[in-house]
Amino acid sequence: MTFLTKVLVLSWLKQLDSQISGEIGPEISHLSQLKSLNLSVNHFSGPIPSQIGDCTRLQHLDLSVNSLSGNIPSTLGNLLTLKNLNLADNLLNGSIPKSIFHIPTLKLLALSLNRLTGFIPSNLGNATMLQILVIGNNQFTGSLPFSINNLENLTYLDASSAGLEGEIPLGYGGCKKLKYLDLSFNQFASLPPQLGNCTNLGQFSVVGSRLTGTIPSSFGQLTNMSLLYLSGNFLSGKIPPEIGNCTSLSDLQVDTNQLEGRIPSELGMLNLTSLSLFTNRLTGEVPMSIWKITSLEYLFLHENSLFGELPVEVSELKQLRNFTLFSNNFSGMIPQSLGLHTTQLILVDFEHNSFNGPIPPNLCSGKQLVKLFLGFNTLHGTIPDDIRNCPTLTRLILYDNNLSGLLPNVWANPNLLYLDLSNNYFTGQIPATFVDKLTNITEINLSMNRISGVLPQELGNLLQLQALNLSYNALEGPLPSQLANCTKMLKFDASHNMFNGSIPTALRTMYGLLTLDLSENHLTGGIPSSISQLQSLIELRLGGNSLGGTIPSAIEELKKLGILNISTNGLTGDIPSGFSKLETLEQLDASHNHLTGTLASLAEIHVLTQVNISYNLFTGQIPASLLNSSFYSFVGNPGLCIDCVHNNCDANLTRNLRRCTGASSRKQKGLTKFLTGMVALGTSALLFAIVVLTGLFILQCRRQREKHDTEEMYNDKEEEDDDTLFRKVMRATEDLDDRHIIGRGAHGTVYKASLGSQDGVYAVKKLMFGGSDQERNKSMVREIETVGKVRHKNLVRLEEYWIRKDYGLLLYRYMNNGSLHDILHEVTLRGTIGYIAPEYAFTSTRTMESDVYSYGVVLLELITRKKAADDSFADDDAGFDIVRWAQSVWSESKQIELVVDRGLCDNMHDSIVIREQVTQVLHVALSCTEREPSRRPSMTEVVRQLENVLYAPANHSAEEDQGGPSGTPVHEIIELAS
Repeated sequence: MTFLTKVLVLSWLKQLDSQISGEIGPEISHLSQLKSLNLSVNHFSGPIPSQIGDCTRLQHLDLSVNSLSGNIPSTLGNLLTLKNLNLADNLLNGSIPKSIFHIPTLKLLALSLNRLTGFIPSNLGNATMLQILVIGNNQFTGSLPFSINNLENLTYLDASSAGLEGEIPLGYGGCKKLKYLDLSFNQFASLPPQLGNCTNLGQFSVVGSRLTGTIPSSFGQLTNMSLLYLSGNFLSGKIPPEIGNCTSLSDLQVDTNQLEGRIPSELGMLNLTSLSLFTNRLTGEVPMSIWKITSLEYLFLHENSLFGELPVEVSELKQLRNFTLFSNNFSGMIPQSLGLHTTQLILVDFEHNSFNGPIPPNLCSGKQLVKLFLGFNTLHGTIPDDIRNCPTLTRLILYDNNLSGLLPNVWANPNLLYLDLSNNYFTGQIPATFVDKLTNITEINLSMNRISGVLPQELGNLLQLQALNLSYNALEGPLPSQLANCTKMLKFDASHNMFNGSIPTALRTMYGLLTLDLSENHLTGGIPSSISQLQSLIELRLGGNSLGGTIPSAIEELKKLGILNISTNGLTGDIPSGFSKLETLEQLDASHNHLTGTLASLAEIHVLTQVNISYNLFTGQIPASLLNSSFYSFVGNPGLCIDCVHNNCDANLTRNLRRCTGASSRKQKGLTKFLTGMVALGTSALLFAIVVLTGLFILQCRRQREKHDTEEMYNDKEEEDDDTLFRKVMRATEDLDDRHIIGRGAHGTVYKASLGSQDGVYAVKKLMFGGSDQERNKSMVREIETVGKVRHKNLVRLEEYWIRKDYGLLLYRYMNNGSLHDILHEVTLRGTIGYIAPEYAFTSTRTMESDVYSYGVVLLELITRKKAADDSFADDDAGFDIVRWAQSVWSESKQIELVVDRGLCDNMHDSIVIREQVTQVLHVALSCTEREPSRRPSMTEVVRQLENVLYAPANHSAEEDQGGPSGTPVHEIIELAS
């Protein structure tokens, strides 16, 4: 800029966006007449020269959007006529010089988007002419100085992302002219009620600033406010109804807080265009006044605890574009007229509610709908033509409903990218024309339906397809080789169907495939060696088929493989030695095959934390690297053994698997193998003869002694029985006359004995021993003696018993409430409070779904150590049973420590694995106890999920394998489910 030094009378210089680079030199001081300097949007670098303070006539200085660095020179305070100072969007550091706030004429100060640090000077309030202050996106410390209340002319303040903390000191003085205030993304403490004094405030934003406390009711005084953003804080309490007084308010966003209570109906008096209340703790029904805000364009109420039905008035919100209600408790039918007048709809998300009835037929009447999410409800019927022909639709999610009927022949949605129809009741075949117009689709999920027939080869025309899930259907026939045309496929799941034939070798062209799951089908043939070309494969599941042959050595080429399941097939041969090259393999399940050889090739896979090779024909020593596994991983292999050096094995392994025998024990010194064998044979024969003769002698003696003991026992007991009570019983029943019989059973007859007013009424059960089997009779006598000692609140107490040679008598207090048969076949409540599924109150019928519910309750008891109807729930707002308590605590906190037993918490702190397993078991329990029976998994699915928990990647310690000191082993949970 040396050329400028000759232009001494220059008063105005503007080089905006001129791509000028270099530094601003000290020669700038020669421009003593300069009044306005604008060098913004260039490539200047280096420091701002302190000599700029010599340009004392400057009124406007704009150096923004450059790469200037260093400190802001304090000499700027010499520019006493400066009105506008803009240094934003540079690389300036250090603190703000105090001298700047001595400039009496300063109206605009913009320092945002720099790297400034330190405290904001306390003399900020001296710049009383300041109207615009922009200091956001810096790294200050401390809070705004209280002197900011002296800035009576301040209209615009942006201090967002500035690193500020503490209290917000505004509203105590001169904020009457303040119209714009953005304090977002700081760490302020709370919202002061004094902010209600800033009555001209039009836009106020404190987003993501960790605010606590409540929203002040004084905000109702801000009648000029059009925008209020308080999202992403920790605000609690209720939404103040006084907000309804903010008559200019058009955009209210208080989402992602901890607000509770009902939505105030007063909000319905506002002409809102956007209302965001999502992710709070709001309850109750949405006021009717909200559904009548005809100006609404964006309504976000998701992730609360709102309930009730949608009124038909919602269909009259003609400006509505985005409408989300997911993760609430809404019920009833979605108004069938929705979309008929709301023609601007772009997003509709009602997932995870309890809506029923059909899908509204006109949701895409305006031809603008982009995303429709209705999953996890109880909707029924078919998919409307309006949805199938919606040209703008990109994502359609209808999973977990009761939708039925045949799959549509044609989907006229050329822009559809994601289609999820899983877990419904769709039937029939997949039509060949199903995908004709889905040319851009990337993901299709048709799992858990009732789809049958063969897979159309036309699926291979979906060249953009990345994920295809067809699992849990009744599809059959061979897998079409045309699927190999889907070269962008990342995940292909065709498990749990009836596919047959061999695995197509053409699938090798799916080079990017990450997951291939063909498990639980009827596939035959071998595992193709061409599978080695799927170099990106992370998860390969082929279990539960009829695959034969050997494991191809080509699998060793799958360098990224993390999960391999080839269980329950007919595989033979050894595990290839090249398995040692699978350095990323974490889970291996080769159980239930006919594999042979040793496990040596697994010894070098250091990340292999979960292995199951049970029920094969493996032999030899289990590698030391696998000794942390559960013994369940090795059962059914009688040829396997363990060598526990320094007792480093899990206790279950040592109890259930044999130890390896050293070679030296088979070579005794001085004896040939032949001589050793002969000696052993002779010795064995001699010992066998001795044992047989001794056994016969002992058996004869025992029979004589038992006969004597039994006779003696009967005689002794008869002598003891010669008492008053026995005589009274026999007299009352007339020596057990048939006239006193009150019942007969498989093991005896019951008599009623009335012994008078003092002794009461008894029931006498006569048990017939019969036959000459003294051992059986003796066993029955022992059982009678044992029963006589049992005491339990739910068992009728045995008062006395008498034994004779041919029969025994049991004496009970007479109970006049009927028999066990009456109880079992009564029509009153069947089940135990706390375990009964909710629908039982309406149907009084036990179903498979209600059994799943009861099992889920048991799971919750196991991991929480609380009873199903624990007294601790009595004062809890969540309800009085374990299900509602667990659902409430988990949905509000997502903290596993608040749900499970304290003993398990200690284990979870020590092991991430245990924490993950317990969390997954909790998820299983909560899914089993879903209120809607149709949402509960089958017990088969429960077992599968728990097995996934059991065999998930884990580095178990001995204590973890046994469930820990306070836990419950997942093995036992699975057995309980089975």
